[in-house]
Amino acid sequence: MNIKGFKFSAVEAAVKKPGRLDLALIFSEVPARVAAVFTTNAVKAAPVLLDEERVKCGVVRGLVVNSGNANACTGARGMDDAVETTALVSQGLGIGSEELLVSSTGVIGVPLPMERLRSAIPRLVERVGESSLGDVAAAIMTTDTFPKLESRGGVAGGVPYTVAGVAKGAGMIMPNMATMLAFIVTDAAVEPGLLQDLFRRVADTSFNSITIDGDTSTNDTALILANGAAGNPVITAGSEDAVAFESILSGVLLELAKQIVRDGEGATKFVSITVKGAASGADAKKAAMAVANSSLVKTAFFGQDANWGRIFAAVGYSGARVEQLKAELFFDDVQMVKDGLFTGGDAEARGTEVLKKKEFSVTVDLHLGSGVATVYTSDLSCDYVKINADYRT
Repeated sequence: MNIKGFKFSAVEAAVKKPGRLDLALIFSEVPARVAAVFTTNAVKAAPVLLDEERVKCGVVRGLVVNSGNANACTGARGMDDAVETTALVSQGLGIGSEELLVSSTGVIGVPLPMERLRSAIPRLVERVGESSLGDVAAAIMTTDTFPKLESRGGVAGGVPYTVAGVAKGAGMIMPNMATMLAFIVTDAAVEPGLLQDLFRRVADTSFNSITIDGDTSTNDTALILANGAAGNPVITAGSEDAVAFESILSGVLLELAKQIVRDGEGATKFVSITVKGAASGADAKKAAMAVANSSLVKTAFFGQDANWGRIFAAVGYSGARVEQLKAELFFDDVQMVKDGLFTGGDAEARGTEVLKKKEFSVTVDLHLGSGVATVYTSDLSCDYVKINADYRT
């Protein structure tokens, strides 16, 4: 994976416990354009508050991130620790601290173990360029069972470029114009306004279209750094290169989002929920998200129970416009409901067979308009309860 102008580092700082990478650095050798979306939770972690201010300048040099501790609900000390972390790293790199972003993930309400970070940061800086983006993906994991990484290439003005990214997340997943932690890097040169517009739009159909448990984190952050090191002509709005770049960026973000759902805490199913024929796109998204967030629906998926009534109930209370006797429902290509009524016959048995698969789709057609939306979700298993009951221990 060749992403020009970017270097990576990942070390063990024993933030929560020893034995794994948990402190990482993404560094651009030249100033990089930045675009970001953050959590909409009113309770925001110190790194989020700091980054919200620093991205306003539109240009940064990199990001330092730790796992094992969220640095959230830690008051003035939390902000001081976030600022100190960037200061220590930036001093080692020879850049201004305001040029460095910071992110954290892990347990809420516990101060960062700064003595361990102070000890590890010199090694982090010394090893810049010795690690891979995959090492960064490993270092940001918490309850994740595998690192999440995706890379795709494109061409602009005859010059090849790369878009690559990492993400973490397995629980507390239901963002709203934000995401878990996701860091995207590209060596393409992209017009600043276009970069922000595309990133927000693509995040909405990827990271903002997944849900595992209906919870929105205090630390949700997604950002993209574009340093232009590939040497392509600047990609501008309205150009063919912009269309191609959006498609590649969308592919990277959507694949990372799907990896997060597949790694949902205790998940045994990956389910695509599509609502089409809605009165509007907003209605379709509301209905699809209501289905995907329903605990009753998700436990039925886990139990491989073709209980379509739970899905209809969720659509009905979603706030979307619904005319019951027009609606249809499918498990993959098995039609369970037509004109608002159970199709009977062997639909129950065939639907149950669909739900036995590890991956399947649910489609609801409201026959009211052209609105369509797809949300990706998982089932809700016994292991989800066990993982989150013991999260701090």
